[in-house]
Amino acid sequence: MPTARRGVGMMNRRGANWTLESAPWAAGKARAAVVEQLGKWRYRPAPDTVTAVEAVTTLLVEAAVADNGTKVSVHLADQDGQACILALSHHTALMAGHDDAGGDVLHQITAHQAVTGCGTDTGPDGRRIWAVIAL
Repeated sequence: MPTARRGVGMMNRRGANWTLESAPWAAGKARAAVVEQLGKWRYRPAPDTVTAVEAVTTLLVEAAVADNGTKVSVHLADQDGQACILALSHHTALMAGHDDAGGDVLHQITAHQAVTGCGTDTGPDGRRIWAVIAL
């Protein structure tokens, strides 16, 4: 029997995460934290890739904030020269199928050339929306 999805888990890679108030300023804080962490991990992406990381982080967090939860968590992991950035809305009352509402933001995310994949799903702990970016 499947179990309810709770939180975010990862293994065998570096990771960082931040919990922020679900507020309009959250995207700016998340954007700065993600770029700073990638620097700490010694990534030195080209300027256009940094711009993509910043823009995609903003889109992910703004989508999570729009779900109207009380907090947003941002998760960052890296592997093989790629970064996975994930935002979780923590809005527990979202209805099944809500992840379809992420279609527009997913199109905006994939408009960035450095993005190699993205997706969204909704579970008991809110909506996850994520993107993988080649660094």
